[in-house]
Amino acid sequence: MTTNNTFGDEYDVIVVGAGHAGCEAAHAAATMGSRVLVLTMNMQTIGQMSCNPAMGGIAKGQIIREIDALGGMSGIVTDRTSIQFRMLNRSKGPAMWSPRAQSDRWRFAEEWRLVLERNKNVHFVQVAVTGLVVKNNKVIGVKTSFGESFYGRAVILTSGTFLNGLIHIGEKQLGGGRMGEKASTGITEDLEKLGFESGRMKTGTPPRVDGRSLDYSQFERQDGDEERGRFSFIKTNMLDKQLPCHIAYTSDEVHDTLKQGFDRSPMFNGAIQSVGPRYCPSIEDKINRFADKDRHQLFIEPEGLETVEVYVNGFSTSLPMEVQYDALRKIKGFENARFFRPGYAIEYDYFPPTQLTHTLETKLIENLFFAGQINGTTGYEEAACQGLMAGINAHRKIQNESPFILTRDQAYIGVLIDDLITKGTEEPYRMFTSRAEFRLLLRQDNADLRLTKIGHSIGLADDRRLEHVNQKEDDIVRLTKELDNLSVTPDDVDALLVSRGTPTLKQQVKLPNLIGRPQLALDDFLTVPRVTPVLEGVDKETLEQVNINYKYSGYIEKEKENALKMQRLEDVKIPNSFDFMSMNSISMEGREKLTRIRPATIRQATHISGISPSDIQVLLVHLGR
Repeated sequence: MTTNNTFGDEYDVIVVGAGHAGCEAAHAAATMGSRVLVLTMNMQTIGQMSCNPAMGGIAKGQIIREIDALGGMSGIVTDRTSIQFRMLNRSKGPAMWSPRAQSDRWRFAEEWRLVLERNKNVHFVQVAVTGLVVKNNKVIGVKTSFGESFYGRAVILTSGTFLNGLIHIGEKQLGGGRMGEKASTGITEDLEKLGFESGRMKTGTPPRVDGRSLDYSQFERQDGDEERGRFSFIKTNMLDKQLPCHIAYTSDEVHDTLKQGFDRSPMFNGAIQSVGPRYCPSIEDKINRFADKDRHQLFIEPEGLETVEVYVNGFSTSLPMEVQYDALRKIKGFENARFFRPGYAIEYDYFPPTQLTHTLETKLIENLFFAGQINGTTGYEEAACQGLMAGINAHRKIQNESPFILTRDQAYIGVLIDDLITKGTEEPYRMFTSRAEFRLLLRQDNADLRLTKIGHSIGLADDRRLEHVNQKEDDIVRLTKELDNLSVTPDDVDALLVSRGTPTLKQQVKLPNLIGRPQLALDDFLTVPRVTPVLEGVDKETLEQVNINYKYSGYIEKEKENALKMQRLEDVKIPNSFDFMSMNSISMEGREKLTRIRPATIRQATHISGISPSDIQVLLVHLGR
């Protein structure tokens, strides 16, 4: 293709936006061999943490570990810049364990930029994208505010909250995609002309304050784990120092002060019509919805090692600035608080994700991919995994390789994308462990065992990762074999059993029988002389895997059986040309949804909201099954 582009020749993949989705998309496609162009309105905000300075959390931590296992970079960037690490839900079963890390906001963004700059296949231009260049229903480039077009074989849109972004602070409205940054215009209108359906969503962020103005003696201290963990399965360099977070609480006085501004709140006066994230509501929404609560918890989170700026997690608001300030100063420990910047809400355009295939390519325009908040999701982690999958699939599409799709029993990433494509979303989508029917298989600790070989086979995960997984698998097999043949006597273990409050032995037993008891774990036997030689020198990851396998083997096998049943449905393909409207035995609603979403397999059809088991039976009959 001949172009008049001042900045160079045609690229393989153009990534629009450089947030969490854009960064992962660019890294994946470039690492796999594509020549990638990243277009961003501001080179200084690559990898920016727009909201809280943290990665991971319930189910989100599992996603970051999956990204890492496949060869993505979010886990490594987080480890290199983290200032606190905690494993959440340790008191529950391993399916619920979720890693979370506070990051140094500035170092996180800097590290992401350096990661991309070190990749010789990644190129950058700071410019606003205003539309697409489409020919014969195939995207061939993007239009920019420079008046020039950049050409590429595939385009990935990762626009975040910038599409026609509108910031709300009380009765004031500012055009912008983030405080201090202008909105992106033109792309929505271009997509609508091409036939895409769009909508509006809302999110918000709390005020940031000067940490020097707070009285930390009034807060509860929350330290990181004493034995500090990491996200990446490979050993990464980490910052030496961990910083504490703190917990504060609102009060009736705080609530009464906030209520005084409700008549000027865009949440309640009609200025905001769009839907915000259900599970991360604003403080005014919490007060309104949970009127019986006399206080709400706030997390005081440091923004970095060197800065005094503090993030007030749990106090998201779009109330007038003076109301925010007055209410904040009534919180215990905040009496002398000084604002760095107020909280605000932001509305932005998104495109219902039922308009995509499972590769995140759009159904209307070939080689055009969407990733991140443009698909109606919320959260860095959800955005990052979509970017990773879009980057992989954009590269594979232009190389005429088969689509790369993760199923619901393979990864939380597979659950997320399947939910978006088959069910859509009318409110910002957030991942939870409850969304994954195979969550015991999709644990954070085994993401590498599930996904690294796949990541290596597609050219993303490197040889070092593959060697690590192969060694881990060998160690698990060896240790399991030794423990299966190891017996212990009452004299060996009764003292340990008494100390753990579990019944003593009457005779010699195989060690795995004891590990299955809820009061015991494999590493408890490190001090048992008969067991010590077997466990000595075994790394923590291997011990953890073997322990979980022994404790939950029955449940794990049951989930594997159920996953195999679902995989059989995946084998039943639905032709692209299949006429769903001809199936009169299915309700009109069901036929319309099947026609709009066009599932590629029976399994995908089962996850469409409103499609019943009887509808699936009818569909199977029509397919001759």
